[in-house]
Amino acid sequence: MSLGFEIPKKGSLDLLSLGALVTRLDPGIIPFRKATNFAVHVSGGEFNVAANLSDCFGLNTGIASAMVEYPIGDLIHERVRAMGVKPFYKKFKHDGVSGPNMATVYSDQGFGIRAPIVFYNRCNEAAAQLQPGDFDWKAIFASGVRWFHSGGIFSSLSETTSALVIEAMKAAREAGVVTSLDLNYREKLWKPQGGMKRAHEVLGQIVENVDVLIGNEEDLQKGLGFHGPEVAASAQAASSKLDTSAFLGMMEQVVLRFPKTKIVATTLREVHNTNHHSWSAVAWVNGTAVTAPTAELRVLDRVGGGDGFAAGFIYGLLSGKTPDEAVKLGWAHGALMTTFPGDTTMATLDQVVQFAQGGSARIQR
Repeated sequence: MSLGFEIPKKGSLDLLSLGALVTRLDPGIIPFRKATNFAVHVSGGEFNVAANLSDCFGLNTGIASAMVEYPIGDLIHERVRAMGVKPFYKKFKHDGVSGPNMATVYSDQGFGIRAPIVFYNRCNEAAAQLQPGDFDWKAIFASGVRWFHSGGIFSSLSETTSALVIEAMKAAREAGVVTSLDLNYREKLWKPQGGMKRAHEVLGQIVENVDVLIGNEEDLQKGLGFHGPEVAASAQAASSKLDTSAFLGMMEQVVLRFPKTKIVATTLREVHNTNHHSWSAVAWVNGTAVTAPTAELRVLDRVGGGDGFAAGFIYGLLSGKTPDEAVKLGWAHGALMTTFPGDTTMATLDQVVQFAQGGSARIQR
């Protein structure tokens, strides 16, 4: 099956991400209003993909981001290095009081009928101050990059970050690098920037230069302004989050508006309660739909599952797998991500491959 674009065979970096690095504070199942301690996870929607591809899948990856020279920045940089990701930093000095800062995300895990709660402190965030011209894309891509990735989260931080993503996407395409964007529409983040109307304008300009788009039908509607189709299906199928009809029914609109986009992929998740999800995935690949199986997941921490899917899917394509195999690798890795605390992978490639091929949770001796 043709992808509709060529992936460079070799490069010093298999993937380069552009995005914000953050700390996520996690009190486990305890709500923050009652928390007395928490774990610190280093995260960032775009960074997570690069970290997963390096640590689990063994690829050479990098992250272009802001870095503040103070102890929180040191903590984050240590984790970037530990995950094997090459940094490209625009560095900032902290004034000792107000910043600029590395952003903080607060997210408990929820439990049972109680959903996880996510909120942010992105005040005076260094990453939001990044702007066109901060990175020498011509030199970076000339050194050999096979795939460039960014996301809607970073794009939402400021007018300058969205302009930076557009600059980077154009430079990547000029250099023959495959481009991908995870829409990751977050209402809380877009609201200060002008809300959904601003998201449609910004993300639309970015996707004009994107080969691979990751996002579900809600992302496509809220992030890009597409209209969902009338889905003719049984009442049960129409109400199911695992039904692919609404997603695939929007592809004609996507192709008409964004002819350079050849692949659109997403996870499918039906949340029965916080710790029980039905999980699948689907991709539209240059006119053909491919779908993963459905797994019933016992979820420890749902944060990072979508980034886990993106990493596994991109790995499959970079390593020459068929689209069907790539979707299953993404689906398997995303499923495994929900069994670990934190935002980045703890899985091994063998575990991903085994699960993708129908493996079970029987003890390995």
